Amino acid sequence: MFQIIGIVCLFGMVFGGFTLAGGHFDVILHSLPFEMMMIGGAALGALLIGNDSKTTMKLPGEFAKVMAGAKWKRSDYQDLLALLFALTKLAKAKGVVALESHIENPKESKIFEKYPRIMKDHFAVDFICDTFRMTTMNLDDPHQIETAMEQQIEKHHHETQGPAHALQGMADALPALGIVAAVLGIIKTMGAITEPPEKLGLLIGSALVGTFLGVFLAYGIVGPMASRIGAVNEQDGTFYRIIKDVMVAYLHGNAAQVAVEIGRGIVPSDMQPSFAQLEEAMNTVEA
Repeated sequence: MFQIIGIVCLFGMVFGGFTLAGGHFDVILHSLPFEMMMIGGAALGALLIGNDSKTTMKLPGEFAKVMAGAKWKRSDYQDLLALLFALTKLAKAKGVVALESHIENPKESKIFEKYPRIMKDHFAVDFICDTFRMTTMNLDDPHQIETAMEQQIEKHHHETQGPAHALQGMADALPALGIVAAVLGIIKTMGAITEPPEKLGLLIGSALVGTFLGVFLAYGIVGPMASRIGAVNEQDGTFYRIIKDVMVAYLHGNAAQVAVEIGRGIVPSDMQPSFAQLEEAMNTVEA
């Protein structure tokens, strides 16, 4: 909702102010298709040159995050904590061997199947299962496992933020590409230097549309979109850090309830379940 309000405000204030100041859209509308072709085409070309195919192919899906926001909702964080409680409690009560059937085939696990949204996230499921799998191989040093988990989170974060960085690179390039388009317009104007002032004025105005578009797109649209996608990715990344903190707390010998409470502490404030809500969810798991 706020993104839509922002777009309306952006266009309304910029072009509304231009109109109220006595500006006319004739020159802008006449030049817009050609300037967009040059600036947009150059920006797209630079994007393709500067990024690998995987990053570029992810971009269309990333735009949905601008409006949709974070993937994980309040109920998902509570479900994650309940899932981790069930797994760590089982490991505490019956040993890590009791987890093997769940971590080797989570799709058929009675514990995992209760949380279908988490099951759809392959990284989250693999992250949990791989960490427990390490403990079954007698790698139970909390510090070693914490380091390994940090490295996995860092790798995933780097891969996830690729499209946002690519988009930010495009935003940084757009003002300069707008200048390129403007210079081409000036070259065109100089070729018509013998024309009357009225026509020269239109040609110079058309050239300046390129500079305007480059700066407007960079700081009004593309840059904010890149920033928004990056912020959403950061918030979603908290989901995986909760897994790490709960697992490390469990490996340090804390009770399942304590380990999960430590994880609850880093849930974003607006998504954080209360102590009573989490206790109720854990009671459901125990039942």
